Formats: sequence, C-alpha cells, structure tokens
Amino acid sequence: MQRDVRKIEASLEAKGFERSEGDHSYFLYRTREGKKTTARTKTSHTPKMKSIGDDLLGKMARQCHLTKPQFLEFVDCSLDRQKYEKLLVAQGFL
Repeated sequence: MQRDVRKIEASLEAKGFERSEGDHSYFLYRTREGKKTTARTKTSHTPKMKSIGDDLLGKMARQCHLTKPQFLEFVDCSLDRQKYEKLLVAQGFL
C-alpha cells in the first residue's frame, strides 16, 4: 500500500497542516481557530521518493494521532478536517 507524496502533502495542507521547509518538508496542524497542536509529520525532499510506502505511512499516521486506516482516509479525503478535529478531541489531543 503506497500513496503519492504530492497527494499526501496536498491533503495535509488542504486540511489545516502548515508546511515549513528545512531538511524535510515539515507539517504542523493548527485547528480552525489557529491553535497549534502536537499533530505533526514530515516528508522527504529526496527526488527519488515519489511515493510513501506502508511503514512510513504508519509512522506518519501515529505522528498525526491517527491509525493507519484513518490516515489513509484522511489522505484520500473521506475523513475531513471537522471529523479529524473531533478525533483529536476524543483522544485528548485538543
């Protein structure tokens, strides 16, 4: 199971993650009210890396406080920002 890096990055940004550049592309989630959260992840600048594999998807999911299936729903757009924030609240991250 893989996902395209650009699709993941676009989904993260569309749902409230702010990108900052460094040695990697870093993504930090801010709520709709602008509050910083502990949900954060990153992607590599490596040109050869066009897609992200199963292991890294699992790590990214944990960093975003989701299970891997939830993260895939988030990336594939069936889990929207409002539902994501509800999950964060239910887990005590907001």
